[in-house]
Amino acid sequence: MDPAIERAVRVAKALSDPRRFELLQRIAAAGEICCRDLTTLFPVSQATVSHHLKVLTDAGLVEARIEGQFHYFRLCPGTLRAHASSLARAFPARRRGPKASEGRVNPKRRERKEGRT
Repeated sequence: MDPAIERAVRVAKALSDPRRFELLQRIAAAGEICCRDLTTLFPVSQATVSHHLKVLTDAGLVEARIEGQFHYFRLCPGTLRAHASSLARAFPARRRGPKASEGRVNPKRRERKEGRT
C-alpha cells in the first residue's frame, strides 16, 4: 500500500475514537499539557489515557516531551494539514452541473409569486 495512504488511514483511525478526538482537542487548546493533567479531565483510568496518547503519538498527531517523570504532549499541526491535503487529493470535489429541476419553475409556484392563487 502507498505510504501516504497508510498514514492517512492511521490518522483517520486515531481520530475516529471520540475520546481520542477530545484528547487531541484539549491538547491543542492547551498548547502543551502533562499526561497527569489530562487524566484529571476524563473519567477513565490513567492507563486508558496513556493508551490513547500512544495511538495519537504513533499517528503523528501529538509529540511528547519528557521532563523528569512527566510527559508533556503538544499537537503536531503539520500532521493535521497533511491529513486534510491527502483527503482532498483522495476525494477530489467534482463539479456538478445544474440539477434537472433547476431552471424550470413549477407553474403553481410561478402563480404564487405573481400573486395569483
